[in-house]
Amino acid sequence: MVSEPDKQFFDLSSQPRQNVTLRDVADAAGVTLGTASKAINGRGRLSLETRERVRSEARRLGFRFFSLQEDVSANQGVMVGVLTTDNYGRFSIPLLMGIEDAFGTRPVSAMLCNSRDQSREQQHLQHLLARKVDGIVVSARREDSRPPISIGRTGIPVVYAFTHVEDPNALCVLPDDAQGARLATEHLVSLGRRQFAHITGPSYFEAVRLREGAMRQVLAEHDIALPHHRVLSGPWQESWGYTATNFLFDQDPSIDALFCGSDQLARGAMEALQARGLRVPTDVSVVGFDNWEPMACATRPPLTTVDMNLAQVGRYVGESLLALFAGEQRSGIVRLPCSLILRGSSDPSQPG
Repeated sequence: MVSEPDKQFFDLSSQPRQNVTLRDVADAAGVTLGTASKAINGRGRLSLETRERVRSEARRLGFRFFSLQEDVSANQGVMVGVLTTDNYGRFSIPLLMGIEDAFGTRPVSAMLCNSRDQSREQQHLQHLLARKVDGIVVSARREDSRPPISIGRTGIPVVYAFTHVEDPNALCVLPDDAQGARLATEHLVSLGRRQFAHITGPSYFEAVRLREGAMRQVLAEHDIALPHHRVLSGPWQESWGYTATNFLFDQDPSIDALFCGSDQLARGAMEALQARGLRVPTDVSVVGFDNWEPMACATRPPLTTVDMNLAQVGRYVGESLLALFAGEQRSGIVRLPCSLILRGSSDPSQPG
């Protein structure tokens, strides 16, 4: 956590930011990037001469840092720019709450920018760079791959959240869709369900493919078949859940478990089941995905669903920003675990 006294951070004061990166410091000191990071952070087994040489070059170049042990206010504020395509805040707001939690008592302000197209994103990005934000979070309303943003040699840390890029040096933080689908499927199997169907979104979404793949793997482990005609992909709309459910049960009324790729789809599915005179969960157990509480809790019976723990994703993003501020090197795709929220739509023993 950031409150540990041996953690170090860039000086986030109001002084003009120099366009100096840790790579510049490493080159000037004649060391590797990893050695420079260790020297700045006071970590690793480095000679005193090497550590002081790196820090001296950092100060000379204007790469400013401090330790919380030094006489610097721990209440220094941080400005984070957030570029997102999530128009409604369904995914970005929980992320922001988690980022704020990660900063603890240190004040953090966020500039939330709606980057619904590439031109607008570039405008927002230039504005954030002009405002000299301390870090940038790039998010989306879906987890698919996207092009990385270009910030030149500004040295501003960037973290991708709920999306990812094909750049091995970038840090991308996402929910573990496959693990979440495993939770849902294993829960339904544990209830004794054996006739499964899956209603989900468009198959070009990466999350759709990951969830279906994990569902099939779990069912195969239990020798349960999932015929292809029982997997239906369509728009992320409640009406599609309703239509797809009617289609499935017209073809095969023996289905006793529905795993839906979103809470909206699950709500439409439950409405269709009830219109057919089928009881949820006595006749058919239903599980959704998202834990969108205004919808999941308003469904009758309340919806069992997978929570992507977006606030935890945001917290990890915030902690990563602080680590990057301190000169640490973090990269790769990090997938954080989901949780299964049990309610009455799947298990008769749960509150209805």
